[in-house]
Amino acid sequence: MTRLDEAKQILAALGFDMARSNDRSGRTLLALAQLTEASSWADAMNTRLGVRAILDWIREELDFPIAENTRETYRRQVLHQFQDAGFVISNEDDPSRATNSSLNNYKLTDAALTVIRACGTHEFDGLVTRYLENAPSLIAIYRAERDLTRIPVTLPGGAELKLGAGGQNVLIKQVIDDFCAYFIPGGQVLYIGDADSKLMHIDGVKLTELGVLINTHGKLPDLVIYQPEKNWLFLMEAASSHGPVDAKRHGELSALFAGSTAGLVYVSCFPNRTVMRKFLADLAWETEAWCASDPTHMIHLNGNKFLGPHDVSSS
Repeated sequence: MTRLDEAKQILAALGFDMARSNDRSGRTLLALAQLTEASSWADAMNTRLGVRAILDWIREELDFPIAENTRETYRRQVLHQFQDAGFVISNEDDPSRATNSSLNNYKLTDAALTVIRACGTHEFDGLVTRYLENAPSLIAIYRAERDLTRIPVTLPGGAELKLGAGGQNVLIKQVIDDFCAYFIPGGQVLYIGDADSKLMHIDGVKLTELGVLINTHGKLPDLVIYQPEKNWLFLMEAASSHGPVDAKRHGELSALFAGSTAGLVYVSCFPNRTVMRKFLADLAWETEAWCASDPTHMIHLNGNKFLGPHDVSSS
């Protein structure tokens, strides 16, 4: 029996279904354990590995060709399933790392490694039984650890959500907490994008009422907020590192929300003025720019719409 066959048997013994104990999953297990066909299971390791390193091991050490465009397949159909089952943990070195970071890594849990190293010994069956008995509590522990790194957000209506840590989500929370309070009192958050889950929050019923048909194949803004008082729909991009409303993005959003019966307001949101300066020359006309570091003010790139003297005493 080959090491690949044994790897598949280990996965099946640990309760993984056929889709998670197939050749792809078996090779992923061998890569995570840093084993070849000539290795002993007793030599298994649980080194932290990124998806690229896993695929390179499969290509070079297991002599199995893999196309580069299959990275997402391995990530979503194998590694994420292993993670949900408590078989591997991700980003042990930095649990708050953004989901789309190139530094994401995975490693076998210590409990899984103990079972794997016993493959082929008289201890294996007993360790499998013990592992399965503890699996629900292990999953709960790992999920709780991941949950501690998430960002709690309270929507204007009082509903509570938790966004994945890192990425744009820190800025998204600031937009909801501060921008809404100062500029959209009574606003209704109809959509929130999240790196962990593209549709983190969506009010499809209200969007449909406003004539908006959400096309998940189109690139939605990070936030969509409705202001009933003025019948305005705010399309907001959290641009902490990329993605403000430039001319190209303005055109994309105009097309995506072309059926809206509410007036569209385009807002580029930045964590501070330093980041905003990097993108200022690219911002589209007829849009707004807001900095979380100066939450009570906004920049209007709107020609003469707001031209006129300011009342210093009230500003």
